[in-house]
Amino acid sequence: MAAVTLILLVVTLTSRFIQYLGDAVAGRLASDVLLLLMFYRLPDFLLVIIPLALFLAILLAYGRMYAENEMVILFGAGFSERRLLLFTLGGSTAVLVLIAVLSLLVTPWGIRHTDQLKQNQEQLTEIDLIVAGQFQTFSEGDRVTYAERISRDGDSQRRLENVFVASSAQTDGEQTLRITIAESARPEIDAATGARFMRLENVMQYDGVPGQAEFTIGQFDVQSILLPEATEFDLVLEEKTLPTLALIGASAPEQQAELQWRLSMLLLIPVITLIAVPLSRVNPRQGRYSKLFPATVLYATYFLLLQYAKDLLAEGGLSSVIGMWWVHLLFCGIAFAIYRLPALGNRLATGAKA
Repeated sequence: MAAVTLILLVVTLTSRFIQYLGDAVAGRLASDVLLLLMFYRLPDFLLVIIPLALFLAILLAYGRMYAENEMVILFGAGFSERRLLLFTLGGSTAVLVLIAVLSLLVTPWGIRHTDQLKQNQEQLTEIDLIVAGQFQTFSEGDRVTYAERISRDGDSQRRLENVFVASSAQTDGEQTLRITIAESARPEIDAATGARFMRLENVMQYDGVPGQAEFTIGQFDVQSILLPEATEFDLVLEEKTLPTLALIGASAPEQQAELQWRLSMLLLIPVITLIAVPLSRVNPRQGRYSKLFPATVLYATYFLLLQYAKDLLAEGGLSSVIGMWWVHLLFCGIAFAIYRLPALGNRLATGAKA
């Protein structure tokens, strides 16, 4: 289980980190918050990965014992399949406790901090989002900024070195282009108005119309570019970020759906254990991996049905009494059918002989 969890976690973290890295390169996230974002999202990833890892681990471990005839010896020594199932359920209790902590406590905390961190990024200026050595677009593509190096002043303020800024605007019906090259740049806030500027030093400025040879050149010791105002907002807490105690007794369908989803993650563990133990039966000629594909399809169906029931409940299309519980009951029935399959086969064979 630990091996499967590690493999799935590495794949998931790598994929998400590449996505966040792309946002940082595009100027939508500051590069110094990437690892913090990954840390806050880790409980959410584990909540999805650990049940699947447990499911596959049971199939792999018991499948090998069936394939190598160890289960035949075990059952021949008086260790029944029912006892094997009870032992496995006992072992999965530790996973159930871990999932309970993740689902009810840690994951909402992580999602809440992730949302706060992302919304705080919207208040940053482009100077805070600049990545050294990258051309980045701002102001909905009207300005392109590049800095060769980034350093810190004595007051820990960001300082851009060898800066290139290209901005376009409409002037008298014509599209004009301004290219500004500066030795350095740093953020500046006007004390009277609170307006934010990019203060450029030792500036060369070129103004003209693209496609025409006429342009003007200006040289300045200091020049400032007005930056967009910071967006003021109140943090809106979605149901995913609310503590579990705040969801208990809630009347909103979205909050009821979220509460049932968190509880469903707990119920998922014993149900998939009931499915995995009898599903791990394989003949020695089949090999230990013969049941992996159908088992993965079955697990994916289970998980998608839970998500579908959650969406229905959140939209008010499903009663909270029925909620997501019908999915668990359905797969409990599937687990019972798989468990009883050998006995049914033996009865049919006895009846055919008679």
